[in-house]
Amino acid sequence: QVQLVESGGGLVQAGGSLRLSCVASGRTFSSYRMGWFRQVPGEERSFVAAITWRSGFTYYSDSVKGRFTISRDNAKNTGYLQMNSLKPEDTAVYYCAASGPLYFSNYGAAQQYGNWGQGTQVTVSS
Repeated sequence: QVQLVESGGGLVQAGGSLRLSCVASGRTFSSYRMGWFRQVPGEERSFVAAITWRSGFTYYSDSVKGRFTISRDNAKNTGYLQMNSLKPEDTAVYYCAASGPLYFSNYGAAQQYGNWGQGTQVTVSS
């Protein structure tokens, strides 16, 4: 099992920036990929970005491409989501997630990630 703790959420004006962090502990060496997802009330959790721990390959949803950057520091077992040019529609609870050890192609599928953090609220005011 991998335990995940997010931080860095908050309230920001449109156009501003936030940086989310996700510290992983436990069997971190067994995780193939880390992802960030977000959820608003009444909707399903949606994919934001993902990164492969070893290679650093990154993937983004179309809605955040060019504005958000996902990264990781393997030595610190920490993942990051740098969010720039924030929009009110980015308002959501953001979750980081860690997958199991095996490769999978559908990086945007929440069910591929077996370990989840508690979530951090991001609110963007207009």
